[in-house]
Amino acid sequence: MSTPVPSSRPRLALIAGPTASGKSARAIELAERENGTIINADASQVYRDLRILTARPSVQDEARVPHRLYGYRDGAGACSAADWAADARAAIDAVVAEGRLPILVGGTGLYIRTLLDGIAPVPMVDPAVRDAVRALPAGAAHDALVREDPASAAALHPNDAARAQRALEVVRSTGRSIRSWRADRSGGIRNIFSIECIVVDPPRRLLYERCDARVAQMIDDGAVEEVEVLRMRGLSEDLPVMKAIGVLPIIDYISGARELDSTISIIRQATRNYAKRQTTWFRHQMSA
Repeated sequence: MSTPVPSSRPRLALIAGPTASGKSARAIELAERENGTIINADASQVYRDLRILTARPSVQDEARVPHRLYGYRDGAGACSAADWAADARAAIDAVVAEGRLPILVGGTGLYIRTLLDGIAPVPMVDPAVRDAVRALPAGAAHDALVREDPASAAALHPNDAARAQRALEVVRSTGRSIRSWRADRSGGIRNIFSIECIVVDPPRRLLYERCDARVAQMIDDGAVEEVEVLRMRGLSEDLPVMKAIGVLPIIDYISGARELDSTISIIRQATRNYAKRQTTWFRHQMSA
């Protein structure tokens, strides 16, 4: 789907969809047709450590059209949505200045929403409050949120512990709902650019087949060796790069704790689950 293109605002194309959906191919076709530059909007593909496992564009694809924000950060540091949004805005401005069409491509909804709608000005949370919330037993944060911030609790699945903890620590530390803070977002680009949005949404069966094939191709292309190099760096498992789909199962395989067939099955299922969550998010969030 696309929106009309007012002549008073520069164009920005957004091609969004789940992993293995074919959105990268669509982006390259558009870039070749309309003198475009592809800008990454995938949280895992920002790290240079994992070209294979995160299915970053190939060297051949990068030679066809310009690509930005792929593999540009070291996995030893975390890249937040705010960090990426600032980098993306700078990249978009540079592409426009070159007379080219910026084409955002990705599957990380939080990144895309932060760029489009801006940052919520939530103050720093009191460390003591944060520690107390994070120490609560499983499910207790959501139960407390039902009492202290029912609107936020209603918007979350009871098993979404991370978001429930975040909402609870914000309301306890600031006395204000996280939903209220988010209503005051600032710095977004939604009203600056004329955004033409394409949501790539293949049938579920085809998507899952592509997910399975992608995992097999990653293993053939050297994903195990890539993860071994990452493992040798001794990075904390709390870093985003270490939480990329497939990293920990492959480390278990390298250490002898898991067979290769089992490892592939686990990665395939995790990839399918992630693709399903992405599909749901884009269907609901990008329809407007």
